[in-house]
Amino acid sequence: MSKDDAQGLARGLTNYGDRDFSIYLRRSFASSMGYSSEVLKKPIVGIANSFSGFNNCHRHFPEMVEHVKRGVLLGGGLPIEFPTISLGEVFLSPTSLKFRNLMAMDTEEMIRAQPMDAVVLMGGCDKTVPAQLMGAASADLPAVQLVAGPMMTSRYGEERLGACTDCRRFWGKYRAGEISGDEIGDVEGRLATTSGTCAVMGTASTMACIAETLGMSLPGTAAIPAVHADRLRAAEASGLAAARMIANPIRPSQVITAKSVENAIRVLLALGGSTNAIIHLTAVAGRLGIPVSLKRLNELSDETPVLVNLKPVGQNYMEDFFFAGGVGAVLRELKPLLHLDTISVTGETLGDRLEEDPGYVDRRVIASADKPLEPQGGLVALFGNLAERGAILKRSAADASLFETEGRAVVFSSLEDMAARVDDPDLDIAADDIMVLQNAGPRSASGMPEAGYLPIPRKLSSKGVKDMIRISDARMSGTAFGTIVLHVAPEASIGGTLALVRTGDRIRLSVKDKRIELLVDEDELDRRRADWVSELVPPERRRGYDRLYAAEVLQADEGCDFAFLQPVDEN
Repeated sequence: MSKDDAQGLARGLTNYGDRDFSIYLRRSFASSMGYSSEVLKKPIVGIANSFSGFNNCHRHFPEMVEHVKRGVLLGGGLPIEFPTISLGEVFLSPTSLKFRNLMAMDTEEMIRAQPMDAVVLMGGCDKTVPAQLMGAASADLPAVQLVAGPMMTSRYGEERLGACTDCRRFWGKYRAGEISGDEIGDVEGRLATTSGTCAVMGTASTMACIAETLGMSLPGTAAIPAVHADRLRAAEASGLAAARMIANPIRPSQVITAKSVENAIRVLLALGGSTNAIIHLTAVAGRLGIPVSLKRLNELSDETPVLVNLKPVGQNYMEDFFFAGGVGAVLRELKPLLHLDTISVTGETLGDRLEEDPGYVDRRVIASADKPLEPQGGLVALFGNLAERGAILKRSAADASLFETEGRAVVFSSLEDMAARVDDPDLDIAADDIMVLQNAGPRSASGMPEAGYLPIPRKLSSKGVKDMIRISDARMSGTAFGTIVLHVAPEASIGGTLALVRTGDRIRLSVKDKRIELLVDEDELDRRRADWVSELVPPERRRGYDRLYAAEVLQADEGCDFAFLQPVDEN
């Protein structure tokens, strides 16, 4: 068997300068794990398992992985599980995004370095799915994405609760003095009560739906609740699909194409999905040299309706979405707008999939295209002198009465500054002002946290103010809501115009014109720019991963990937 035809343990041999010795030694060591010689002749399906005690979303992975293994065995392969970095969203400092690229590197290199013919990627929590898709795209070995699935909801009195839109809703009530400390403590224990990802259309669920739309997950698997028996059956089917791809390889580069990426953007818009998904999809597509244009996003948004009635945009939860018809029902409503010749990891085209019987669709949860919840997509990109390379607004989760506004800026220079002053009774701020947070982008010390959901100052929230225009170079959770402008690029930390905003300046937002403008004349901006000094610690004064991140991370409109992980032109 030639090196290029090698399968199973004979793939990618450790180099001792003697190929025969390498396979002899590898089989010898593998036999110590109890494998028979016949089993060691089988092709291998690797299982990238991102289980961690610091990742509540993946609590059920030890059970799920056994079902993946069963599927691989049914397909005639040998399943071998291996660990990767895991990114538990709320357990990482300064923010999980900073470590997404590290997990992507880990995933890519372990797929490439270890002997496997295909791989199942087990992830779910916000950054794990994009990290795995990024790594798989770069390794380009046949791969199937298996997501964790969403949590089930809980109860508080007569209210239905699900992380994490309700987390924010109740915390807002607590800050406004509407509920007591005892009540918020009671709610705290009821928000997240099962394994799985957030129960709403946050980043994790959005990325699960995107993975299915791209074709990297099996059809119908994105929305299955984590605790449902169908989730285990999906695990088995994913293992079987990966094993079947060994004889008929379908690589990520065949599945993730310009057409499937555009389909994914359509679905993102129809879901009213997470703003984070734009960064992640841009990074995944970028690994294969596929650009994601924010101007093209606007073109698609103008003609793609919002169809899904889920929190934080609507009223329902992911378990309702699953029983209502899931991603398949959304795809069928968008069918005239989609590229139907894209393929999934099964080899089936999207057009063929949508020819199947759709089954029951609950129109209370998934609207029809001729009676949409909103006529335009959930996200819009804004441009102007305040965001020359773009910014993102989730208009489906915002207050439309604020869409055409000019207001006075109230500026916070950092997260620390905001924390120190936002609840100061003497803070000079009114409900019609515009809150601005600087130095929270990808190159900042904070690493682009989900801090764009700036808290309404207590002096205003206590008087009933529920929303204000908030602008930053940060991100926000996909479970959040409000009239919030995010991902401003270039960011303040590298001298973008956002760094030049001063309290008292006037800012104009026009969603209709897709503009965000700082109303300060150019001469004054030039003077401010000349006086601006970066406060960033340069990469050469850092060490380890922090140094690598500081030197290589790209801006939000480029997906916040590392520059050196982009495709290399070999010509």
